[in-house]
Amino acid sequence: MNPQEVNAPPSAPQPPDPLHKPRSRSRWAGSLLALALVALVGAAAWYLIQRANGESGGPPGFGGGGRPMVTVGDAAVRKAELPVVIDALGTVIPATTVTLRPQVSGMLTQVLFTEGQMVRKGQLLAQIDPRPFEQALMQAQGTRQRDEAQLENARLTLARYRTLLSQDSIARQDVDTQAALVKQLEGTVMTNRAQESAARLNLDYTRITAPVSGRIGLRTVDAGNYVTSGDAAGLATITQVAPIDVQFSVPQDRVGDILAAQADATALAVTALDRTRKAELDKGRFSTLDNQVDTTTGTVKAKARFDNAAGTLFPNQFVNVQLLLRNVPAVVVPVTAVRTGANGDYVYVINEDRTVSLRKVKRGQATVGLIAIVEGLQEGERVVTEGGDRLQDGMAVQLPGAAGARGPRNGASAPRGGASAPGEGGQRRQRPPQNP
Repeated sequence: MNPQEVNAPPSAPQPPDPLHKPRSRSRWAGSLLALALVALVGAAAWYLIQRANGESGGPPGFGGGGRPMVTVGDAAVRKAELPVVIDALGTVIPATTVTLRPQVSGMLTQVLFTEGQMVRKGQLLAQIDPRPFEQALMQAQGTRQRDEAQLENARLTLARYRTLLSQDSIARQDVDTQAALVKQLEGTVMTNRAQESAARLNLDYTRITAPVSGRIGLRTVDAGNYVTSGDAAGLATITQVAPIDVQFSVPQDRVGDILAAQADATALAVTALDRTRKAELDKGRFSTLDNQVDTTTGTVKAKARFDNAAGTLFPNQFVNVQLLLRNVPAVVVPVTAVRTGANGDYVYVINEDRTVSLRKVKRGQATVGLIAIVEGLQEGERVVTEGGDRLQDGMAVQLPGAAGARGPRNGASAPRGGASAPGEGGQRRQRPPQNP
């Protein structure tokens, strides 16, 4: 060993790292903060669970464990006259549709109607220039009068020839010739009379009148135009709207029911509804069925007649039709009360202790809001109409309006509004019992 190393003084201790101590403290502080947050969250969860378990026997309407009872809608089973109807989609068609076409050709001088107005049968609607037809009528009359004069002269001559023949003063051949001339002139006069009648008829055709009563449409020709008798478009169209018909289709399987109902009743009632099936447009009576089935759709066309006094039905309008066949007495419930499961149709019946029982039923005829129950229910029982999807057989239910009428259960704590008074050690103040 080196003597210098033996006699050397001991080395001084190295100073500590100034950054080591603050880092250790920072790690410990973060760990403590995280543990405190976890403990706080756990305490809050424990408090909420204990609070829920402590209030399980509190206010009415809650079951065990704080789960709320199911509030359901209910309805009473009752007897009613259930209508047996056939629903269909129909089209309003006019009872009569007429296109005004000119029967003679000529200049249209006047249009005497307003588009869309109601016209009466025989009302003058338009006028064609009558002067050419008046002249033709006068010519026919003149020809007829000339030939009638010739016929009269021939008849007088025939009478003289017959007198001379009786005196044996003339040959029979002359008498026969004169008789043939009379017949020829009679035929000519008959032809002239027919021509005169045709000319008078053509003159009448210059006055275009309404053949039926109804609503007139838009005109296609204005005054001043030349019209012809072969014009297919015509001047306008008249539709008879009162009364009016509705045509609809019924399934071929219901034809027998309709025929049987017609035999039992004098007239079957038909109701026309609007597109939303909420507003009633008019009431009518069933008219007839078509004579064959449409093989492409499996339906039969039918027609009903409506008075349409208020004008609510318009030609070519689509309406919903309800054909009433008959009314049958039945035990009915709302449609929403009947449910369908794996074992068929069933309802939930509300017992006297406000529990429900699942009961199988057999349904019958149905309408939009009611359904007939053939088997399974009695009049006066109550069934669940709303909230049945959350029910099971034997569950307790709560009816609307019943929660407010029931008071707190025995032993239930008072509302939280009654806070404890100072100096009572934090104990909750209890309400004094009330005398009945």
